[in-house]
Amino acid sequence: MTTERVNPPGLAPPAGFSHAVVASGSRVVFLAGQTALDGDGKVAGATLPEQFERALTNLLAALTATGGTPSDLARVTVYATDVAAYRAHAPELGRLWRKLAGRGYPAMAVVEVVRLWDEEALVELDGFAVLP
Repeated sequence: MTTERVNPPGLAPPAGFSHAVVASGSRVVFLAGQTALDGDGKVAGATLPEQFERALTNLLAALTATGGTPSDLARVTVYATDVAAYRAHAPELGRLWRKLAGRGYPAMAVVEVVRLWDEEALVELDGFAVLP
């Protein structure tokens, strides 16, 4: 699989995402939304950064189970119950992303939602990857 990150000069410089990702490969993996659920199905972590780290870890675990790696991610959507809080924690969330997934950012969006399936959940991530 190959991915090409495209960031046109006419758009604002991206920080923590790519404007577009061109992916070519033979398998597309659709990743279900992941929150900070632990192995017992309970939301782990009280803070947004704690929950983000667990949700991303869960998303990457699902990806790894398919044979994929973080560099195969083509698109990730972040659903947050409080975008202002997400923005306030953005530097820390970025450090967590780089620690777990590296610097090859997929195309991304952050969307504020009223609530998530589990009432205690503050953030959910879903996406898709293109594997060789």
